[in-house]
Amino acid sequence: MNRMKRYWPLALLLLLLASCSGNQETTTPTVEDISESVYASGVVKSRNQYQVYPTVSGIVQQILVTEGDTVKKGDPLMRLDNEEARLSTENARLAAEYARVGANAEKLNELREAIDLARSRKQNDSLLLARQRNLWSNQIGTRVELEQRELSYKNAQTAYNSAVLRYNDLKKQLDFQARQAQKNLQISQTRAADFTIRSETSGKVYDVLREQGELVSPQTPVAVVGDANEFILELQVDEYDIARIKPGQQVLLRLDSYKGEVYEARVYKVNPAMNERTRSFTVEASFVTKPPALYPNLTTEANIVIQAKENALTIPREYLVDGSFVVTENEERVPVKTGLKDYQKVEILEGITKEDVLIKPTQ
Repeated sequence: MNRMKRYWPLALLLLLLASCSGNQETTTPTVEDISESVYASGVVKSRNQYQVYPTVSGIVQQILVTEGDTVKKGDPLMRLDNEEARLSTENARLAAEYARVGANAEKLNELREAIDLARSRKQNDSLLLARQRNLWSNQIGTRVELEQRELSYKNAQTAYNSAVLRYNDLKKQLDFQARQAQKNLQISQTRAADFTIRSETSGKVYDVLREQGELVSPQTPVAVVGDANEFILELQVDEYDIARIKPGQQVLLRLDSYKGEVYEARVYKVNPAMNERTRSFTVEASFVTKPPALYPNLTTEANIVIQAKENALTIPREYLVDGSFVVTENEERVPVKTGLKDYQKVEILEGITKEDVLIKPTQ
């Protein structure tokens, strides 16, 4: 009796082991299609979507659009009020009007008259000099008189040249002042035009971010504008996976707004700069199939297909041990060579056949 008591725990242990062995999960390899993909999360954006920023500070005087309005490139979205800019433009306009060459015609006419007078004196002194030289050649007059005529002519010629120079200098100065004043007016008008915020692209107004009476600055977005009909995906890919992403790859995605549906897109751009805060890269994709209605900033989860293979021999990933072994039904640890992997299964290239029965390893 004591001997039976001694062997009873051992028998119970063997029974439990046999029971556990009988409950082990098994599977056989399956021939099916498999694809390897990279996970990405992101948002839907309108193509050319951007936040509108003013180029100057001011108070919102008038909002000219509402959400959902269609606009063309250059259409006004808001007007800002700034009295200082208006007065500056008016002051520049007055300065430009005063600096016009036409407004300084009297100064130029005065110098033209001085040129005409100097020209007449020069011509008169030239005639007197020629006459004196003729007299001198006939031995009439004195040497002093001839030298005086030559000196008078030189003085008249110098006065003429000086008058022409003064006229040209004044004209250049007036032309420069007029052009400078006109440029200042254009700069002021441009600054004044900056107080009307315009759309940089044709599309739809998706959001108006400010209200009338608010103070805005160049660091303050005032609206969101983008393409009215075309949408893209802006996906974030981890830095460890970005080297495998290339334009043209298929993207399979789900949208929170359309649960249970899977849509297709294609990668068309991989932005080369990494976001240092999130350690991720931005990948842009265009829709191949899409839901009937899309809106900016819808969230999405996607898989970017890296490789795909038909009729591959696959097993569930949880049946893989240490990344390169499987356990057969006779509890033999068999090395295998793996290929493509997704989140649920792995391709087996060598080591087992589809007839082999595999045991799921215990955790």
